[in-house]
Amino acid sequence: MRTTTCTPANADLPRRTLLRGVAGAAGLVSASGLLAGCGLVGESSAQSGSRLRIGYVSPSTGSAAGFGEPNVFLLRKLRTAVKDGLRIGGKQYSVAILDRDSQSDPQTAAQVATDLINDKKIDLMLATATPETVNPVADVCEAAKVPCLSTAVPWETWFFGRGATPEKPFTYTYHFFLGVAEIKAAYTSLWTKGGVANNRQVGVLWPDDPDGKAIRQGLGPELKKSGFEIVDPGAYQDGTSDFSAQIEEFKRGDAEIFNSFPLPGDFTAFWQQARQQGYRPRIATLAKTGLVPSQIEALGPLGYGLSAGFWWSPTFPYTSTLTGQTAQQLADDYEQSTHSQWTQILGSNMALFEVALHVLKTTSDPKDRAELAAALGKAKLTTVAGPLDFTSGPVKNVSTEPLVMAQWRKAGSRSGFDVEPVVVDNGAFTDIPLGGELESLR
Repeated sequence: MRTTTCTPANADLPRRTLLRGVAGAAGLVSASGLLAGCGLVGESSAQSGSRLRIGYVSPSTGSAAGFGEPNVFLLRKLRTAVKDGLRIGGKQYSVAILDRDSQSDPQTAAQVATDLINDKKIDLMLATATPETVNPVADVCEAAKVPCLSTAVPWETWFFGRGATPEKPFTYTYHFFLGVAEIKAAYTSLWTKGGVANNRQVGVLWPDDPDGKAIRQGLGPELKKSGFEIVDPGAYQDGTSDFSAQIEEFKRGDAEIFNSFPLPGDFTAFWQQARQQGYRPRIATLAKTGLVPSQIEALGPLGYGLSAGFWWSPTFPYTSTLTGQTAQQLADDYEQSTHSQWTQILGSNMALFEVALHVLKTTSDPKDRAELAAALGKAKLTTVAGPLDFTSGPVKNVSTEPLVMAQWRKAGSRSGFDVEPVVVDNGAFTDIPLGGELESLR
C-alpha cells in the first residue's frame, strides 16, 4: 500500500534535524482515508462560484527531504493569500491547495499525482525538486491532459529526459529552472574569475541517473569547449558506498576542480573518503546536494568551502507578486516564523505559485484544461526568484531563471546558524550583489 501525506495548514514546521535521514512517512494509512482528511485543507473561505483545486507534490521525506523544509511555512502563506478566492472572467472561484509528499520516490510521486487527478479532480498540478519527484508527476499530467507547472530540475533532464524534442514538445506540462547553458556559464565564471588559481582539470562524479546522464551529455562537452579537461571515472550507481576507485583517478589526474550532481548521502560518503584518502581539490562545486543548509551541516567542518549554484537568495533584488515581500523580507519572515534558516528552494517554490496564480487569472475559464495549458506557455512575469518568460525559452514549455554561485562558510556568531552561503560570483546577473570572494579549499 502506498503512503501519501498532506501538510495541515496549522502544523508546526519540523526542525531540520528531524528531516535528516527520514526514509518515509511514519504512519501508514489508506490513500482514500488520507485524501478525505486533507480535502478541506487550505480551501478558500469564498463560498460563491466554483472551486479551483491546485495539486502540489514535493519531497517532504526521503533522500530529498531538504527540498521540502519550507513547505509548511510556504503553504500557510499561500493559503492565506487565496483565502478570499479568485475572480476570473467575471466569476468567483474558491481555491484549494492540496499538497502531497512524494517521499523522494518516483513511484510514489506518480501515484500521488494520479490520486490528485482521479480522486480530487485537480485543475492544475504543481511539482518541485529533483527529477525523481517532478518527472513522474509531469508524465502523469501529460498523459491525463492536466496542466502542470514544475521547477527545481535542470530543464534538459525534465524535457529531453521525458522524451520531448524541440520539434515535438509537450502540450500540458511546463517548467522553469536553469539548464546546461546557465550551469556552464556560472561554473566557468567561478572557476576562471573567482580568484582561485587552478589547472583546469575537473574531476566529475556524475551518477547513472537522469541528472547525471543529462549533465554528462550536455555539460561535459561544453566544459571541454571552454578549455577544461574532464577527469571522468565513469557513471556510478546511486547508493554507492565505496568511492576509492574514483578518488584514485581524481588524484592521478590531478583534478584541482571537483564537480558532482549526487544524492546527499552519496556525497557525504565520497567526501569523507576523499579526505581520508588524500584527495583535496582547490574548488569543489556541487549540485543536487549542497544546496540547503542541512546538507552542509551534515558534513560538519568538511562542508566549509563547498560551492554551489544558487537560483535564489535573500540578496536577489526581486519581489513576490503574491505577498509583496522582497526576497530579503521573505527570508526574514521564514526565519522568524520557523526559527530555521532560509533555503533557496523557498524562493523557487514561491515563484511556482506566483506563476500558477498569475496564469489562472489570465484565462477566461480556468477549468478549461487546454486554455490553461496554453496560458502557461504565454506566461511572462517577474517573481521573487527573478524574471520568467515562457515565450522565449530555450525550447517550448520552458523558461530559464537567474543562477549565481555561492560558497558555504562557517556562519558568524550573530546569525544563530551553523553555516551560511556567500555569493562569490554573479556572472551575467550583475544586479545580484556579491557578498565576498571565492576561497580555496587548500
